[in-house]
Amino acid sequence: MEKIFVINPGSTSTKIAYFDGDQEQWHESLSHDRDALGAFDRICDQLDFRYDLICKALKDHGLRFSDLDAVAARGGPIAPLHSGAYEVDDAMEQVIRTHPLDQHASLLGALLANRIEHEHGIPSYIYDAVSVNEMLPVCRVSGVPALPRQALIHNLNMRAAALRLCRQNGWDYKEKTIIVAHLGGGITVSLHRDGTIIDMVSDEDGPFAPERAGLLPVSFVLDMIDRGEIDSHGVRKLIKGDGGLVAWLGTNDSRKVEEMISSGDEQAKLIYEAMAVNVAKSIGKLAPVANGKVDAIILTGGIAFSDYFTGMIVPMVDWIAPVTVMPGENEMQSLAEGVLRVLRGEETARTFPDKE
Repeated sequence: MEKIFVINPGSTSTKIAYFDGDQEQWHESLSHDRDALGAFDRICDQLDFRYDLICKALKDHGLRFSDLDAVAARGGPIAPLHSGAYEVDDAMEQVIRTHPLDQHASLLGALLANRIEHEHGIPSYIYDAVSVNEMLPVCRVSGVPALPRQALIHNLNMRAAALRLCRQNGWDYKEKTIIVAHLGGGITVSLHRDGTIIDMVSDEDGPFAPERAGLLPVSFVLDMIDRGEIDSHGVRKLIKGDGGLVAWLGTNDSRKVEEMISSGDEQAKLIYEAMAVNVAKSIGKLAPVANGKVDAIILTGGIAFSDYFTGMIVPMVDWIAPVTVMPGENEMQSLAEGVLRVLRGEETARTFPDKE
């Protein structure tokens, strides 16, 4: 069986896992102290620090790099990409170090994988990066020419869920139209048609979420800034981190919100229902792009474990298409399965940058 090492860097941890084929053998989350990370000016400066911890963890598990057939790393907001696998190389590293679309710890996935490939000769890939952008040209247009719509969503888990549903039903992913909603700390929704993610609702133009503000009335935000109630830094924190359930209820944990509701908290019930309504509206927002011809809707992500929350969404959207709940983020499994398809010749990895 193919031996695959998976790397998934986050803001305060680096998740790693070892797969034999599609079977996980072990996984570990290497936690990083915020003070230690604070010593680095840029995300890229953390490379040596995280690489050394990964090497130590591999040694502790009795695994050598020479035992591996491939590395599968999470792809960050590098540049507009196609879905699927990309070979990690120096050209990709150069873009990450000089002008990525955004600064996020997931960018370290490709850097760590490239280091392993250089030092140990192990083929390394990213898969379904955050910045996959296959939107139809008409879906990229905004009302300001200098601000085209950006595709920065939970592509990895959403596309994996769509592929999994197709396998379960004996469908060809390239022949189906599926809407997938990722319900996590941020909530995003994507429209898959004929094997391509043709449109999406990001966590900045869609539902508010546990720690995201979602779509905001821009003119009112500007009014708040003009009145001195908030500055640009505060707005950024509201957009990602301090908005959504955190702003309304003081927690980003949907389980705590449901405990509040069960204790009779009517405010919590109202806000939670509003979040569900906004998810349903975003699902409905994508259906017209496919002329309403949708084969399936999937609810995935961590909050999809909640029957209470998904139970509010399903009756609002099941008139569009049958709804399947596939809970969990499944990022490590999705990365391993994607690269496994490359190793088995079922997919071909692209090289960066795209020539087409």
